[in-house]
Amino acid sequence: MDRSVVRSFFRLLNSRTPELPNHRMLLQGKDMRSRILGIFFVLLLSLAGIGAKLFFLQIQQGHRLAERATKQYERRLPIVSRRGTIYDRAGRELAVSLRVSSVFAQPAAIEHPAGTARTLAPILGQSVKELQARLTSDRPFVWIQRQLDPAQSGAITNLNLKGIGLFPESRRYYPRQERAAHILGLVGLDDRGLEGLEFQYDDLLGGQPQFIVAQQDALGRIVFRREGPKPQPPIFDLTLTIDEVLQYIAERELDRAAARSRAKAGTAIVMDPWTGEILALANVPTYDPNNYRKASSAARRNRAATDTFEPGSAFKVILAAGALEEGVVRPGDWFHGENGAIEVSGVTIRDHEKHGWLTVQQILAQSSNVGAIKIGQKLGKSLYYHYISGFGFGTVTGLDLPGETPGLMRRPKGWSGLSLPVLSLGQEISVTPIQVATAFAAVANGGNLLRPHVVRSLRAQDGSLHRQVEPVVIRRVISAETAQILLAMLRAVVEEGTGKEAALVEYTVAGKTGTAQKLDPSTGRYSQQRVVASFVGAVPAERPRLVILVVIDDPETLRWGGSVAAPAFREIARDALKYLRVPPSPMRDVRLVRAG
Repeated sequence: MDRSVVRSFFRLLNSRTPELPNHRMLLQGKDMRSRILGIFFVLLLSLAGIGAKLFFLQIQQGHRLAERATKQYERRLPIVSRRGTIYDRAGRELAVSLRVSSVFAQPAAIEHPAGTARTLAPILGQSVKELQARLTSDRPFVWIQRQLDPAQSGAITNLNLKGIGLFPESRRYYPRQERAAHILGLVGLDDRGLEGLEFQYDDLLGGQPQFIVAQQDALGRIVFRREGPKPQPPIFDLTLTIDEVLQYIAERELDRAAARSRAKAGTAIVMDPWTGEILALANVPTYDPNNYRKASSAARRNRAATDTFEPGSAFKVILAAGALEEGVVRPGDWFHGENGAIEVSGVTIRDHEKHGWLTVQQILAQSSNVGAIKIGQKLGKSLYYHYISGFGFGTVTGLDLPGETPGLMRRPKGWSGLSLPVLSLGQEISVTPIQVATAFAAVANGGNLLRPHVVRSLRAQDGSLHRQVEPVVIRRVISAETAQILLAMLRAVVEEGTGKEAALVEYTVAGKTGTAQKLDPSTGRYSQQRVVASFVGAVPAERPRLVILVVIDDPETLRWGGSVAAPAFREIARDALKYLRVPPSPMRDVRLVRAG
């Protein structure tokens, strides 16, 4: 309010009032001044209230209200960008990006929402009611359906519906469907990685997100403008160690083994023991990442790296490696089998067969529990723990996939009187399939524990090499001599013992069966019916080219590692070696002719 006006008002109030002819007029004058003062103060308080409200709205709430207003007429949308391609080791495409369209609506511009909904419903496969609800929204911009098929977007384009538009986007496509799904992973609607390599290398495959803004102009039309420019980091293509053909073989045979035994789940890993490269990694159940929303979380889980199990007799390889390396036993040393039963800490542990005297090699070949317990007692808990941890159990392997778990292994100070005997049989410890394959690869390559990996190289969009992944030796766990002796002993498992079903005609095989009882969560005891059956081996045994692990979880039939996992190993190994054109083992064909 102008100060001069206020001053004039007060001068008027304080000026001498003319004498009135009578007392009534004097009272009327005083009453008038009181009324004027009252009106002034009411006006003053009203102005003060309005000012306070304006301060609250413009200063304290201004930013929030501006954001709300902006949201009413604009929306940020991701810009289409090419995500890096993922190739197998031979350059075959496993994951690519496609240009697709998403359909949106501008409800205010749609003259007949009900008719438009009936027209779009059969094209999009949505209900008329659901579409009409979106088309009558009070928002200026609504998505109708994201990432349409080419036929859908073409049909909508031809309709030329008022208030309906198409926005270009990118959609990840996996041309081999389920092939290597747990390695590749998946991306969401915003084209960002959610699982697998797509998640692990998201920044390198997809760069940083860029956006444009959809705004509504004065005429109610949608106008797109780009946000301020941001530096875009380079996008890279991945080349994997995976071979699509070997991946197919592993998936096929694992699926057959799981179906034949009516198993709950399974895992197969094919690995190069000299480099740590994963050539194939398969899990059942599996899923199609193109339709990942239809898959259960169990189907999407990469069991090879996340799930743990008790390895059972397959773990006797680690026991034998430590005992041989420390010199506490030799392959020809004799141990008595106690006719198939031994008592330790008040508990009787039995063999599946009764045995008398057995050499260390025969203990492995026949998978004698009694013999393994006696070897464990000679090695001792401190040294045994040293080799268990040395082979990588209890820690993650460093596999370049998300979600790897370290398993579960207690330190010796937490062991009971029964722990050493039971650990000698591969129970009371939880391991992952990738840990078992990596540990056995150390035996196959002469004693070096390598870091497993699935990425071979990263290349820029122009094809230039950005990074080559080289083999990483974590440590030496046993000597080359011990590894050679152990491989020879493991050949006897296949040729004379529990792993006969893993034998190949043209190649020597060194491996070990495993059958471990599962804990029954309802009783807290080992189940007599539920097991994990496994076989891990190296081929050809004289100089291994491949290490292959097969794990069958909870089979209803064929419940031994030698009866369900070993045959699957054999089929994978035979086809893989033929595909890789690995020459037959020396003198193998001669031995077979003489034997016949």
